[in-house]
Amino acid sequence: MGGTTKEPGAGERHARWLLVVALTVQFLVSLDMSVVNVALPDIRSDLGFGGDGLLWVVNAYALAFGGLLMLGGRLADLAGPRRVLTAGLVLFGLASLAGGLAWSPGSLVAARAVQGVGAAALAPVAFALITLAFPAGPARSRALGLWGMAGAAGGAVGVLAGGVLTDATGWRSVMLVNVPIVAFALAAAARTGSVGGQRRTGARLDVAGALLATAGTTLLVLGLVRASDHGWGSATTLASLGAALVLLAAFVAVELRTASPLLRPGLLKGRPVLTANLFCLLLASAQFGAFYFVSLYMQLVLGFGPTAAGFAFLPFCVGVVAGSVLAARAVAALGIRRLMTVGATLAALGMGWFAATATVDGGFLVSILGPSLLCSFGIGLCFVPLGTAATTDVAPGETGMASGLLNSSRQVGGSLGLAVLVTIAAQVTGGSTGLTELSAGYAAAFWAAAGLLAAAALAAAALAAYVLLPAERRTGAAGPAAVEPDSGAAAR
Repeated sequence: MGGTTKEPGAGERHARWLLVVALTVQFLVSLDMSVVNVALPDIRSDLGFGGDGLLWVVNAYALAFGGLLMLGGRLADLAGPRRVLTAGLVLFGLASLAGGLAWSPGSLVAARAVQGVGAAALAPVAFALITLAFPAGPARSRALGLWGMAGAAGGAVGVLAGGVLTDATGWRSVMLVNVPIVAFALAAAARTGSVGGQRRTGARLDVAGALLATAGTTLLVLGLVRASDHGWGSATTLASLGAALVLLAAFVAVELRTASPLLRPGLLKGRPVLTANLFCLLLASAQFGAFYFVSLYMQLVLGFGPTAAGFAFLPFCVGVVAGSVLAARAVAALGIRRLMTVGATLAALGMGWFAATATVDGGFLVSILGPSLLCSFGIGLCFVPLGTAATTDVAPGETGMASGLLNSSRQVGGSLGLAVLVTIAAQVTGGSTGLTELSAGYAAAFWAAAGLLAAAALAAAALAAYVLLPAERRTGAAGPAAVEPDSGAAAR
């Protein structure tokens, strides 16, 4: 009897610690997307970056991260999430330490690239572990809500921490701050028992698919991040994007023929999975670019310093937390597609508010606080249904694959959105640095972001209802809007 009552308690403790690890990893990966941005001027002067070299402090991380996400997700399926998690944390921690001790531009860029490799292993694992440890129902909804909060908090805290740490102790601290976070995650992972330690036997890594997906996605992200500097019609941009399309087409051809694909084509036949990835791409396209322009508007137009701009992003965290908490409780009653539609609509309205008030004489309350709360609340509403849809009808042995696909959609969408919005803003400003022209350019970017979010809402409402998502049925006991599986789910 005693052993019978003790084991469930141990399992619950392991699941709680696993959730702590997943949230820490998600926070860490998002933190490093933004933490170095405020420190870039200090990095330039200290290490002697020249020309466009400084951009590679950001781009090296984004390229490695975006290019290897699919591979990281598949490795988690084959080797076991726990093994990939541990390797990713160790790699990320060592790269952060090397970046904090960097002595030259090349050494810092290399460290950021290795950080991106670690992040590509960690991001899919964090999501996959949640789906493995928490069965579909209220517990998974709460966990997915917290996962969304951790990602949003990491991005916002990264801006704040970057400003505070750079002002207080210098730019090296924005790299070294990751080391204790990694140490905490490793210690917490040791308390999760055997959850997520399973590996698949007999399955082999699709080497050809991995090489093609990595090269194709990397070139795609490279072309997108450089489009704003070289122009969409430049030879550099067209060559990068053209080569990416060729490699990705070859990847699809390989995946259709291999016995153990990196991305099983049938996975995208699952209507919820396809909907989730399309929605995620549109959501990230607006969110990433808008985050960038809000920071510029506060500092270059409203005159905020780095630390003040960082603190001004905190309401965004509050809105995401509130939206995620409500979504976790409401998804059973409202269903996946309704929450996605309502969330994207509110986010679009918030982005339109940013656009309408991004003027030279704007202020914090009207131009930043109000739209931040509305937009972030809408985004927060999307995380739980998005995570649920992305793993509906997905076999346990393919959760890493599905997670890698969702994170790839997010990363590619973010890079695409930033490139498009930067181009739109540049066309409006015409190269001028006057406050009026800058405000007009940023407002144009916000309007475009609002359009992307409106498109996401339409995709969730129209495509999900009639094409992609099957009819949802509500079950009082199952918790989150249970999605009826396709008739061909078993075959897939």
